[in-house]
Amino acid sequence: MHRRSLILLPLAFLAACATRMGADGKTQTVVDAKYLAKGDIDRVIDTARHEVVDGLFRFAEKLYRRNPREFRKGPAPTLEGAMARLRNSKRLDFPELGGKRGGAAAMLAFREDYTGDRVLALMAGLLAMVYVAFEDKDDFYILDDLDEQKLYNCARNLETAMWKLSVERTSTGELVLLSNELDPNNRNLSFEREFGRITGVLDFLARVVADKHGRIVSKVAQSVASAVFLPVGGL
Repeated sequence: MHRRSLILLPLAFLAACATRMGADGKTQTVVDAKYLAKGDIDRVIDTARHEVVDGLFRFAEKLYRRNPREFRKGPAPTLEGAMARLRNSKRLDFPELGGKRGGAAAMLAFREDYTGDRVLALMAGLLAMVYVAFEDKDDFYILDDLDEQKLYNCARNLETAMWKLSVERTSTGELVLLSNELDPNNRNLSFEREFGRITGVLDFLARVVADKHGRIVSKVAQSVASAVFLPVGGL
């Protein structure tokens, strides 16, 4: 057995133990078998994934509230229906996306000739990238592994998406999707702050995973103005 595993296993065992008061008033130690296979880094990954995915769903809801015409285009023309549809599709293979996933799906949101739900296209694309970056898992154990480059690329793609939301306009000069309110008298940068928080979590996790393997993240020389989404896995 690898030396690192020999070190981690006792720590994982201790973390899996909990002391409780029994019915007879005596303390007893209970071992949760699930946590025997989890290390400290696995718990960090679990928490990070939860933060990133929940953050994207919050972002989707905020976008729908700013752009109600978008959820009205779908088969469930209410905010609640649109959000349930997005949450309940693990594969995110919605018919209106024409088989596109990841960056290709997200780009549909900014095409003027696209007639579907733009919020769905953008968020389905970003969520697909995140799911792939987390190896399509929502629970992590000692033998599971992540790729720091996928996480890093995901973070850069969120920055690109935020930039596109702030600049992409229709032929009539209107923003394709409303997000931040830039009126000097009523500024609201909550969209930018939410994306910034999620991006920070992904960057932090990329460094943790890279350090775990003694690797270095390849930082791609990219300008958000290029409007290109970096590859994440096969997406």
